[in-house]
Amino acid sequence: MLDLSGQYRKIQQEIEVAIHAVIDSAAFINGTAVTDFAADLSSYTGAGYVIPCANGTDALQISLMALDLKPGDEIILPAFTYVAAAEAVALLGLIPVFVDVDIKTCNIDIQKIQTAITSKTRAIIPVHLFGQSVDMQPLLQMAKTNNLYVVEDTAQSIGAVYTFSDGTKKQCGTMGHIGCLSFFPSKNLGCFGDGGAMLTNDAALAGKLKMIASHGQSVKYRHEMIGCNSRLDTLQAAVLQVKLRYLNEYIAARQKAAYYYTENLQNLNEYLQLPVETSYSTHVYHQYTIQVSNGKRDALKAFLQEKGIPTMIYYPLSMPEQPVFNDMNQPGKAPCNFPQSCLLAQSVLSLPMHTELEEEQLYYIVNQIKTFFS
Repeated sequence: MLDLSGQYRKIQQEIEVAIHAVIDSAAFINGTAVTDFAADLSSYTGAGYVIPCANGTDALQISLMALDLKPGDEIILPAFTYVAAAEAVALLGLIPVFVDVDIKTCNIDIQKIQTAITSKTRAIIPVHLFGQSVDMQPLLQMAKTNNLYVVEDTAQSIGAVYTFSDGTKKQCGTMGHIGCLSFFPSKNLGCFGDGGAMLTNDAALAGKLKMIASHGQSVKYRHEMIGCNSRLDTLQAAVLQVKLRYLNEYIAARQKAAYYYTENLQNLNEYLQLPVETSYSTHVYHQYTIQVSNGKRDALKAFLQEKGIPTMIYYPLSMPEQPVFNDMNQPGKAPCNFPQSCLLAQSVLSLPMHTELEEEQLYYIVNQIKTFFS
């Protein structure tokens, strides 16, 4: 599904220099590479403040903690996504309120958000899934009208650019109150372990996020609020600082592979729905996810596996179908109340997508898919 070793070999010397500099300094926690990486990421994304942390899930939890939400407050999020956002909501005693998604983009359906807003709603978590932005302009207007916070889950979409109707362009993660990033190794910008960060343009929020991530302290041994211990270690920051310089190149490589898939699979529209690119967002293709019709997804997956082609199902269950959330959102295991999300769970299949894909490999993958449907 991805070739991290091949990617590493191309920048091995730079990575080794960066890692050895950290080892020589022995500043393994809060070393200069952490602050330097945060500054570089701020410049890249356009975010006023970058607060590194231990991982993307911590970023979501710390962000919600910083908003002074109370147990029982409702948070709106998509029904088709990874569990991290809903998990962070539930861990804080908040109520996840799921909204169905758009079948074409796999992102939260903006039209359905309004009907989910109640007097208890306090925030919306738009998840920019698979590498493309949620339609943020109407979402931000809806949030403003209803006095709601917006916490962007940008784990899969760093570098994706949203264009507003007036032509203004902003990166995913910089449009809401807080943006949350993950640097898990498989992400478009991935480190050699776990890592995350929070983006914001609000100075007061930035200070609060930083405090919470450091045991609730702004000065050592003076704890002003309940926090946690969530740090991006210096070795990971050093790796990320190098890889950030190549992020646009990595995105271009993913886009090139995606365009090859799209050009060569478009004649199979009777069997497949391919990823779409919207008019308002670039797509950085964290995943290239097709939808397989007529219940043939699992058969195609098995066929490709036999041919040596790995695929993944992101995600085999929608959030409301997960046992931990089932009683909350689908009482009595009723028929699916989120038809598009449940349909996606039964039909999505992600093809190999990474920076090192060669045309020979892509040709083989495409032709095996064509063979299956012939």
